[in-house]
Amino acid sequence: MHLDRDQKEALRKRLRRAEGQVAAVGRMIEEDKYCVDVLMQVRAAMAALGKVGQIVLENHLDTCVSAAFQADDDAERQAKIRELMDVFAQYGNFGTR
Repeated sequence: MHLDRDQKEALRKRLRRAEGQVAAVGRMIEEDKYCVDVLMQVRAAMAALGKVGQIVLENHLDTCVSAAFQADDDAERQAKIRELMDVFAQYGNFGTR
């Protein structure tokens, strides 16, 4: 990955927030909280991780994929396209709500 210090810190903050949300889900389950409230907290954690994924994907497009398309290497470009197709097939809902 090609992230500067500020970008890494922003991602670390998002991940800490997601960790807190996941921990809250565990506490809510232990405390027999209302199911819908637990589900809402699960969704918040998923959204936080989805945003991290979206940022990582954007970084990948801006750096690795962009470099492959600027290079004079058709095989590398095709490899990046295949790689992205695999990512989209597996994680196509990054950042969705």
